[in-house]
Amino acid sequence: MAEDNSITILGIPGSYGLGSKNGQIVQRALEVASKYGVKTEIWDLTSNPLPLVGEEGCWSDENVKKFQALASECDGYILSSPEYHGCMSGVMKNCLDWVYKDHVGGKPFALFSTLGGIENSNTLNQMRIAVRWLHGWAIPEQMALGNVKEAFDEEGQLVSSDSIERLSTVVDSLISAAKMLKKE
Repeated sequence: MAEDNSITILGIPGSYGLGSKNGQIVQRALEVASKYGVKTEIWDLTSNPLPLVGEEGCWSDENVKKFQALASECDGYILSSPEYHGCMSGVMKNCLDWVYKDHVGGKPFALFSTLGGIENSNTLNQMRIAVRWLHGWAIPEQMALGNVKEAFDEEGQLVSSDSIERLSTVVDSLISAAKMLKKE
């Protein structure tokens, strides 16, 4: 794939802290995207928390305004959520609740999930539904990373060559979709 610095991808981990397993997988995916010359951004909820939708004062929150503006400027998104009780995290749901079709409609999303046990697609399916309601395009390639406690080394790098290859395949597909869907 040729370099393309006209594309910007926003990574959104569905947990607090970039050191979380979701933060780590989003960072690895953005590193792959950067190798193609794509501009990348990451939303760190620890330094830029988003209030719960409906919370008093939430509609005028500065972080909400920054998040929505950044989402509007980007051409594609990487979402990663832990699976809790068969569902995406409340943190991921709250992030998605703050964007609308005016921000992300017509743009592609790559979906990742992390699980403590074996892989399944519950969280991926929920995020896919949410993205569809936002008028976004969830790309067909996705990744569920099971046994997540053993999936990364001490430096936050994926250990399995299969996982590294799968992550790269998902990111490649996202960048291709972003190029096709980008409005000039």
